[in-house]
Amino acid sequence: MKLISWNRAHRKEAWYHLVETGANIALLQEAPAPPRDIALRIGTDEESWRTAAADAVRPWRTAVVRLSERVQGDWLKPVPVEEAVGGELAVSRRGKLAAAEIRESNGARYTVVSMYGLWERPHRSTNSRWIYADASVHRLISDLSALIGQQGSHRIIAAGDLNILHGYGEEGSRYWGGRYRTIFQRMESLGLIFLGPKAPNGRRAEPWPRELLEDSDNLPTYHTTRMTPAQATRQLDFVFGSSWLAEKVQVAVLSDPSEWGPSDHCQVSIAISEVV
Repeated sequence: MKLISWNRAHRKEAWYHLVETGANIALLQEAPAPPRDIALRIGTDEESWRTAAADAVRPWRTAVVRLSERVQGDWLKPVPVEEAVGGELAVSRRGKLAAAEIRESNGARYTVVSMYGLWERPHRSTNSRWIYADASVHRLISDLSALIGQQGSHRIIAAGDLNILHGYGEEGSRYWGGRYRTIFQRMESLGLIFLGPKAPNGRRAEPWPRELLEDSDNLPTYHTTRMTPAQATRQLDFVFGSSWLAEKVQVAVLSDPSEWGPSDHCQVSIAISEVV
């Protein structure tokens, strides 16, 4: 089974690119509502195509999208944490997390999750101009806990744009590197280990960024508006999975300029070998 994780950068034209990828399932972030002709060809939930926010209009969200008849899905309804009761999928913010139970034609079952780390700002009392996403991601991890009911037998693939870095902080900051490290530690404590993307499964940054450790296995997945795909240096997109699935999952980035697609993030390919 092939999955694609992709931050769509709000771009409607990316829907037409997506349906030609050959993937069975797409885990999308910053996805706007699909055009009508595309909506007739895909399967997804009935949630509003918005991310809940009081301070901005965000007509886009995360989504799990079925692209192939080979798989069937039961979408899990997110419920705001203050309204949720026991047994429901309580979420800290609607639009940041989407989940579905997926069934392959051979009977294999998985829970797949699309995640987005929303940028936030410190309280006004700090007089700070920082922006950060790790606090938002920590809430996502708490939301994910609702999908884990056994210590080691769950079958979960969770992926998305987390807007954090792996193994280092911006410009080599030890402080931010330490904050980001806690994300990967918490995920592993739930039994969800970091599966990639990792070198050599994709194009590496060239020239090598000064902020990146020499032995890093990071692969660029994002470029700024001042860059081209060939100049991308930072990895913001990550895939996690249940530990026993690790040897059955292959993660790679589609980051060559010829395959990057119409977004500032490239696609992340997730291939799962046959499991029953």
